[in-house]
Parts: sequence; structure tokens; C-alpha cells
Amino acid sequence: MFRKTFRIVIPALALAMSLPVAAARAEGGVSLPVNGVQRVSLRGQAASVVVANKDIADVTVADANTIFITGKTVGVSEVVVVDAIGRTLFQSRVVVTGGQPGSVRVWRGATPTEMICNSGCATLGTAGTAEPGGSPSTPTP
Repeated sequence: MFRKTFRIVIPALALAMSLPVAAARAEGGVSLPVNGVQRVSLRGQAASVVVANKDIADVTVADANTIFITGKTVGVSEVVVVDAIGRTLFQSRVVVTGGQPGSVRVWRGATPTEMICNSGCATLGTAGTAEPGGSPSTPTP
């Protein structure tokens, strides 16, 4: 009887110990626009956060169990969060995209301008800023 229980407990224990690491990787990664933010709830207390490319994304630790990932510029990075003994709490590829659906970024020299288009286009302002008054400018043909 002891041997039979032992045979069941050991594989179950091994499975349970592997779950936090398996669950730590985000399915399909995190995708967000430039200046967008994504909240991530962790399964434990974060002790260390690593961002592979800090020019692409940034991480703010809100509390021991919550981080916020912010898109800084278009590109791909990776975020890893570990606990005090080095177990992976979160690991994900972070894809930062160029804006909201239906929008386009127009570059005039070194100045980007976000435009949203439907039957016509309206300027949203310089990328990362809003036009005065918070509404799009007059549509352009």
C-alpha cells in the first residue's frame, strides 16, 4: 500500500512543481501599441524584473504581485520576472506595434504624425501626443 501511494505522490508532486514555470510563459506573448500599457498579475512576489530591450518596452512594478508593461517604440523585446529564489513568475515576448487599428503614422522628415483613416483621414497629432482639445483635426481628403 505504501509503495502504491508513493508511486502516485511522486509524479503528482513533480507535476505540481513544474506548473508555476509552465504557467509563467504568456500564451502568444504580449502585444500593445506605442504608449499602450498592459497589466500583468503574477502568481508570486516579484524580486527581479529584466527587460531585454529597454528602448522597446518598460516595466513598472505596482506591487509585489503586479507589473505594468508599457510600449515605448515599435519593436520586439522580452520581459522576465523572477521571485526571490529565482523561479520564473512571468516570461513573455513583448511586441510593440505602431498604433491603433485604422491608424497610420506619416513621417515628415524626423517628425511622425499619427492619422486615423476611414473614408478620409484626420490628424491625431505628433506620435505620442494629442492635438489641443483632445479631438482629431479637420479631416483631409
